[in-house]
Amino acid sequence: MRILGIDPGIGICGFGLIETSSRASARALDYGAVTTEVAAPLPARLLELYESLKEVFEQTKPEVVAVEKLFFSKNITTGIAVAEARGIILMAAEQKGLPVYEYTPNEIKKSLTGYGAATKAQIQEMVRVHLGLEKKPKPDDAADALAVAITCSFLYRQGQNGEYKFSNSRNK
Repeated sequence: MRILGIDPGIGICGFGLIETSSRASARALDYGAVTTEVAAPLPARLLELYESLKEVFEQTKPEVVAVEKLFFSKNITTGIAVAEARGIILMAAEQKGLPVYEYTPNEIKKSLTGYGAATKAQIQEMVRVHLGLEKKPKPDDAADALAVAITCSFLYRQGQNGEYKFSNSRNK
């Protein structure tokens, strides 16, 4: 199963593609970040994000897309921009006919470390360990996207005929 994890953002949108055949086995196939021009107007940035994500989908050929859910803390302005980016991500995945699974930051932290308040450094280290990488993936947004993909791989149930049956999704 090829799972594309996405860490949404308007300025930097991380992505990470893993391939997995079981909960205990996953390998990173590709990861990186899509960036948009900070000085550009928001509609232009959203279009740039959309066009870049279409390329990522074409190049990585995922079977499933896993996206981090939005979490508002203090900066609502940043949250709104991230929500708009998430809309672009969800639309691009839907246009490709890909199932989308969404996970909160706490679900991601718990699935990788067993602790919902894990630090970013702890998550990055667990991504490195789980994928057997020599060093932590960079940029941080790509490491976060890989964490989302790993979480998705952890939360599946394998059916009798070997097909994946995911939980925690709008596609139940």
